[in-house]
Amino acid sequence: MRLRARTIRLRLTLIYGGVFLISSVAMLSIGYLLVRQNLAHRHSFHAEALGLGPSLYHSLFGQYRALFGRQPVPVGEDVRAFQAGYQQAVDAALHRLLLEYGAALVGMTGISVALGWWMAGRALSPLRSIIAAAQRVSGENLGERIALEGPEDELKELADTFDRMLVRLDGAFASQRHFVANASHELRTPLAVMRTEIDVALADQRADVGELRAMGEAVRETVDRTEALIEALLFLARSEAVSHSAETVDLGELAAGCITDLHRAADQAGIRITSNLGPAPTSGDPALLERMLANLIQNAIAYNLPGGSLMIATWSQDGRTELLVRNDGPVIDPAEVGSLTEPFRRLSRTGGGFGLGLSIVASVVKVHGGTVELTAPADGGLQVHVSLAAAPGAPPRPSVPHRMRALTQN
Repeated sequence: MRLRARTIRLRLTLIYGGVFLISSVAMLSIGYLLVRQNLAHRHSFHAEALGLGPSLYHSLFGQYRALFGRQPVPVGEDVRAFQAGYQQAVDAALHRLLLEYGAALVGMTGISVALGWWMAGRALSPLRSIIAAAQRVSGENLGERIALEGPEDELKELADTFDRMLVRLDGAFASQRHFVANASHELRTPLAVMRTEIDVALADQRADVGELRAMGEAVRETVDRTEALIEALLFLARSEAVSHSAETVDLGELAAGCITDLHRAADQAGIRITSNLGPAPTSGDPALLERMLANLIQNAIAYNLPGGSLMIATWSQDGRTELLVRNDGPVIDPAEVGSLTEPFRRLSRTGGGFGLGLSIVASVVKVHGGTVELTAPADGGLQVHVSLAAAPGAPPRPSVPHRMRALTQN
C-alpha cells in the first residue's frame, strides 16, 4: 500500500514537471524567436541607414552602442564588412541568450519538480490516513473511523465512504456475534432434551415399539422447535444487518393480509380481532414490514387471555405512518415493559415462543428509521405503537379516528 502511494506521488510529480517543462520550452522558444526577429529587423534598419548618409547614421549611433556596446563602423567603409560584424554580434547575443534560457529552464524545472513532489505529498496525505486506518481495522476494532476533515473533495468522499462501509461491517459483525451467542445459549435446551430422550430409550433394553415411537415423536417435536428457533434467529440477524429496499407499501394492506392469515389461530385461541385499518403508506422492505406485523399479531394472540380481544389500527398523521396493536392480558409491571424488545425476554412461558418476536419488531423498525413504543395499560395487556416516516406523496394530515387518538394518549 505504501509503495503504491509513493508511486502515485511520483507519477503526479512527473506530470507536474512535464507540464511545466513543455510550457516553459514553448514560452522560451516563442521569446527566442521574437528576439531574433527583432534583431534582424534592426540589422536591416542599420543597412538602410548607411545608404541614407552620415547625418542619419550618426543619429542612430546611441541606439547601436546601447544595444551592442561597441562603436559603429565609420561611414564610407565597406557596407558588407559592417553587415558581417553586425551579424556576428547578433549571433553572439542570440547564443548567449540561448544558453541563459537553457540554464533558467533546467533550474526552474528542478524547482518545479521539487514543488510538485511537495504538493503531491500534501494532496495525498489524507490517503495515508485512509491506508493506515484500513491496515489497523480488524474484526476486533471495527468501531474505529477515519473521520477525515477538510474540503469536500474526492479524498474526503473516499474516507466518508470507507467510514460508512465500516459502519455496515460493524453492524454485520455485531449481528453475527449476537446470533452466535443467542443461538449457542438457546440451543442448549432442545439439544439436552433430545439427548435425554435418546439416552433413556437406549438405556431401556426392553423398550417396546410404543416407547421408541414416543421417543421419536418427542425428538421430532424438539427438532421442529429448534428449526423454528434457528429461523427466527437468522431473520433477526438479517433484519439487523441488511439495509432495506425502498419500496412504497401500505401498512394497512399488509396488516389486513396478516389478519387473514392468522385468523384461524385467533379463532382456535378464542381471540376476537377488531381492526381500523386506514391508509398508511410508508417506504421500506415489504418482507421485513410484513414479518414485523405478523410478529405483533402472533404475540398479541399468544400472550392473551382466553376469550380476550386484539385490536390493530393503522393511519397517517403529520407526515408519519402509525401502527397500533393492543391486546388483553395480565397486568404487566411498567418497569419491565422496556426490556421486552431484548432477545429471549419473556414475561410468561405460556405463549410457547422464544422471546424473539418483539426483538425482530424493534430491529425492523430501527432499520426503517422509525420508533417503537411499548406501554402497559392499567387494565392489563400490552400496547405497541410503531411510528414510521410516511412515503413521499402521502396525504399530509388525514383525519385520525377518535378511538385511535384516545388509545395513543392512554
